Amino acid sequence: MIQKSIRELVRYGLATGLVEPEDTIYTANRLLELFGLEELEDADTPITAEKSEEAQLTGELESILKDMLDYAAQNGLLENNSVVYRDLFDTKIMSVLVARPSEIIRKFNAYYAQSPEAATEYFYKFSQDTDYIRRYRVCRDQKWIAHTKYGDLDITINLSKPEKDPKAIAAAKNAKQSGYPKCQLCVENEGYAGRVNHPARQNHRIIPITINGGQWGFQYSPYVYYNEHCIVFNSQHIPMKIEHNTFVKLFDFVKLFPHYMLGSNADLPIVGGSILSHDHFQGGHYEFPMAKAGVDKTFTVKGFEDVTAGIVNWPMSVIRISGPDSDRLIALADVILDKWRSYTDEEAFIYAETDGEPHNTITPIARKRGDSYELDLVLRNNITTEEHPMGVYHPHAKLHHIKKENIGLIEVMGLAVLPSRLDGEMAALEKAILEGADIRGDEVLGKHADWVEEFLPRYENVTADNIHEIIQTEIGQVFMEVLEDAGVYKRTAEGQAAFDRFTAVLNQ
Repeated sequence: MIQKSIRELVRYGLATGLVEPEDTIYTANRLLELFGLEELEDADTPITAEKSEEAQLTGELESILKDMLDYAAQNGLLENNSVVYRDLFDTKIMSVLVARPSEIIRKFNAYYAQSPEAATEYFYKFSQDTDYIRRYRVCRDQKWIAHTKYGDLDITINLSKPEKDPKAIAAAKNAKQSGYPKCQLCVENEGYAGRVNHPARQNHRIIPITINGGQWGFQYSPYVYYNEHCIVFNSQHIPMKIEHNTFVKLFDFVKLFPHYMLGSNADLPIVGGSILSHDHFQGGHYEFPMAKAGVDKTFTVKGFEDVTAGIVNWPMSVIRISGPDSDRLIALADVILDKWRSYTDEEAFIYAETDGEPHNTITPIARKRGDSYELDLVLRNNITTEEHPMGVYHPHAKLHHIKKENIGLIEVMGLAVLPSRLDGEMAALEKAILEGADIRGDEVLGKHADWVEEFLPRYENVTADNIHEIIQTEIGQVFMEVLEDAGVYKRTAEGQAAFDRFTAVLNQ
């Protein structure tokens, strides 16, 4: 079977364009070496593939790699036959098909000479074909649309990140702590073999770009929560900081890739992203729900009459500024950020700092729309209290049964990335509701009991045909409440009056 799998993987490489016809024998020999084999059976039978076979072979890649990994496990090539070690080894397998960084960069630049869209289309497909983006895992994610008073929200239950097995967790705990690469965003990940506590990246390639006069890297997220989900990161391992240069970098990128949006997580704990230690952005070829939301109140900032400004009809507190001159947007963004950093409104429970700890920051998102540029500035505050120890402007405790994690850039824009545990829990909950089981007394489902008792009376007829849709609808409503909790100004008369007080300060 391993001989057949080697031939099939080379055929896959030929069909996807990862392997040139001239490299066929070389690639097969590299795979023989990897598996400790000395010869290719049926060597007189050439390995060939047509482009028409690409779709079929792409669909079979998971099966091909599974057979190879099973062989590796049976023949002592894996330290442990678990998902972590299998992922380390199948990345090593795929690296045999992947060209050196310089060649990929040359191809990208050649496509970019045609158009930015051609370049990103090439690189996105390449990142999938190399199995850096594991298509067969990403397609397992649950996705649906939730209709709310703010418009449609995107809901996903993330199933593409495999859960580590206990042996791998123990091995990672006991593994020697290494500072190389410093984090998963560093340029040193390119081609890195990985270890039990760090993913393999031999099939990973980075496109160097220049923004704000500095060297940055452009790559895709291996988990692609949305179309062409990219990461743009500093070539230096330095912390994130929202400042003037942040806005410059956002627009420099959008000018390079006008069909992409780009945003930054906030730079404070609780309201920030998971990797605050490395300056980076996330973007992609996708229109998020927040981008579709309209402005329900406009205002003018003195000295910036040429810039359109307004408050977005969104559960979080968003100022949208737009105009044809990105430099003018950057200048106004500087004013808004500076004012917000130092702004306190005790009546609205907004404090710039307590005991010397800063609380106010911004989540910025840039895009090009027609001949104009847009910059959404989402006001964030990370203050905590005894009642809300995880954050006042964070999902409140009653919602933690669905979403407890920080609300980062992606969620801010209206795409829920919900934990994988919900996949099994919701299936079990649907069954329990239909059977009239004791949900509150269930060890796993008990946390959902209050929620079920709240929404179930709204439905006259709950059946096996509609229970799944009901659960999805109600999860969407919970996510809407999550965003409302994260908004510093509530969508109430009092909340919007407080928002107006802040926009008035911009003219002082």
